[in-house]
Amino acid sequence: MIQIGPYQIDALETGEFALDGGAMFGVVPKPVWSRKIPVDAENRIDMRLRCLLIRNKDRVVLVDTGIGHKEDENFYTMFRVDYSRFTLEKSLAAHGLTFNDITDVILTHLHFDHAGGATQRSADGKLIPTFPNAKYYVQISNLQWAEHPTERDRASYIPHNFVPLQEAGVLTTLDGVTEIFTDIHLELCEGHTTGLQTLRITDQKTTLYYCADLVPTSVHLPLPWVMGYDLRPLVTLEEKREVLARAAKDKWILAFEHCPLMAAATIELNSKGYAVPTAVSL
Repeated sequence: MIQIGPYQIDALETGEFALDGGAMFGVVPKPVWSRKIPVDAENRIDMRLRCLLIRNKDRVVLVDTGIGHKEDENFYTMFRVDYSRFTLEKSLAAHGLTFNDITDVILTHLHFDHAGGATQRSADGKLIPTFPNAKYYVQISNLQWAEHPTERDRASYIPHNFVPLQEAGVLTTLDGVTEIFTDIHLELCEGHTTGLQTLRITDQKTTLYYCADLVPTSVHLPLPWVMGYDLRPLVTLEEKREVLARAAKDKWILAFEHCPLMAAATIELNSKGYAVPTAVSL
C-alpha cells in the first residue's frame, strides 16, 4: 500500500495466467527474453492479473478486473488460468471489501484479460455487471474498436465482457485524456490497441503510473521489447520512449499489471537503457 494525496493505493492480485513468450516479446529472440522471465514447456511465460485498488473517503475505485470466472474449461486451459492462489474476490476481502463496495471501475481497455471480470453470471445464468453499485469507464474509441475488431485482434474482444454493461446502463465512455477524479489522470496510448488508457495518480510529490499493456511487465522496459500483440508496434515504441523518460526523470512508481516478478518499481536510465534499481511494494 502507498498513499498519494488522499488516496490509499493497493495492488490486487486476481489470478495467474500465461501467454506465448514469442507473442509477448515480438522481435526479441527467445534466447534473449527467456533469460529474464520463466517459460514453460509450451513456450508460455508466467503472468499475473494485477488490478489497482484506489480508495479515499468518497470512492472505492478498481482499475481493470482480470479475466473473470465465466469462460469454459478450454479457454482456461489454453491460457493456463490459475485461481489457486489469487482471485479478485479474495483480494478484496483481504481489504475488508466486497463487490458491492466498488463505486467506480476504470477499464484500461476491453481485452479479455483486463475486462473479463467486469461481468459475471448470476445464479440463473444471466450475464450481469460484477459490481452492482459501480459506474464503469472506458474510452469511446476502444469501445467502438471492440464492437468492430479486426481479424487480427477479434479473439481479444469478447462481447459478453462489455455488452452487459451497456445493457445495464452502467458503462460511461470517455473521449481522450482526462482528469477523471481529482489528481487521477487518464492518458491515451494507441500502439497496443485503439483507445488504451493508462492511469497516472499524483500529488506533485509522488506519482504512480499504471502501465496497463504499454509496459506489461518489468521485463518490457527496453524500448524495442514490444509485444507481437500490439496493433501498431512503432507507435508503442514511441509511447514507451516518452513515458519511460518522464518516469525516470521524475522518479515515478511504475505499476505493472502482468509482471510475475514485481508489482511496481522505480526506474533509472543507465548506459544499457532503462533498469529497475528499486522494486516497490503495493
